[in-house]
Amino acid sequence: SMENPLRTICLFMLILNTQAYSFYLRSNIKFMRGDMLNRNSFRNAFKNTRTFMSSLEGNTVVNSLPDLDQPSQQVNFQSVFLKSLSERGFLHQCTDFAELDKLLSSPTKNSAYLGFDATAKSLHVGSLLQIMVLRHLQKAGHQPVILIGGGTTKVGDPSGKDESRQLLSQEQIQENVDSLTKIFKTFLTFGDGPSDAILVNNADWLDNINYLDFLRNYGRHFTINRMLSFESVKQRLAREQPLTFLEFNYMLLQAYDFVELNRRYGVKLQLGGSDQWGNIISGVELARKIDQSQVFGLTAPLLTTSDGKKMGKTAAGAVWLNSDLLPPFDYWQFWRNTADADVIRFLKLFTELSIEKIDQ
Repeated sequence: SMENPLRTICLFMLILNTQAYSFYLRSNIKFMRGDMLNRNSFRNAFKNTRTFMSSLEGNTVVNSLPDLDQPSQQVNFQSVFLKSLSERGFLHQCTDFAELDKLLSSPTKNSAYLGFDATAKSLHVGSLLQIMVLRHLQKAGHQPVILIGGGTTKVGDPSGKDESRQLLSQEQIQENVDSLTKIFKTFLTFGDGPSDAILVNNADWLDNINYLDFLRNYGRHFTINRMLSFESVKQRLAREQPLTFLEFNYMLLQAYDFVELNRRYGVKLQLGGSDQWGNIISGVELARKIDQSQVFGLTAPLLTTSDGKKMGKTAAGAVWLNSDLLPPFDYWQFWRNTADADVIRFLKLFTELSIEKIDQ
């Protein structure tokens, strides 16, 4: 009423927000059908209300992709790849489990990529989890695409870091790229077959990018509001650690990687750890906005031991996958010293023993 204008405005905003959120639920109902129609879906939908409402800019509704937690045990995946990952505990979040399962169940070969920046000569054993995901992908008849960040390494991923990464020279980056390539060839099959892995360097398209054209064509699809909501950014700012403009560009470049890989190689799925969820969603949305492509994101949980420690680190330092950085005996000792509480879980994640054999 006119007698209480503040109350009237508040009531109006409540109605507006309710209508907007109703649209959000309707537009995302595809994420909550069939086996996915469970309490986890509704819980996640309501959990994303704040994200959605913060995306309302003027009269434009930005339909954010909801993050789905690990799927219910009642979900029966049809694709060999997702079924295997689910049984072994690899699944954490996906932009659309139902549609991705449908895609991977088709008789056609599909490609999925996983990115690794060349910040060191080796990966540590925590990265082995992601490499095992690629092995399961290849065993299911699909093609792994390993993206080496020869370009993004020059920027540095701020995810999980308290300070900026040390900038490397071009020579150091190339040396690291060559060393990492040897690791992937140990675990994956490369060649010319339909499911043989390929290795791609994002420096191929990032090194010669025109900055002004990139900002005009792609930067306009990102908002500072949304970027500030990502955990990698919030955690750094919460700890009052500086976040450089250089690092702030990283999520744009990673999102653009997905667009380029979809255009060049038909890649429809990006894999990664749960700490990459924000960057992965940015790539999925950018591909949809720019090329109207239906692509997907899928993450595995960040691995910790039963006592809460980060996987791949010991009191003596990182457990490297390269034998020139860590002697084979020390690598064997790391696995030999696995706590009893972790043995079953690690057998599922890091071996290819059947679930039946592990259960025995």
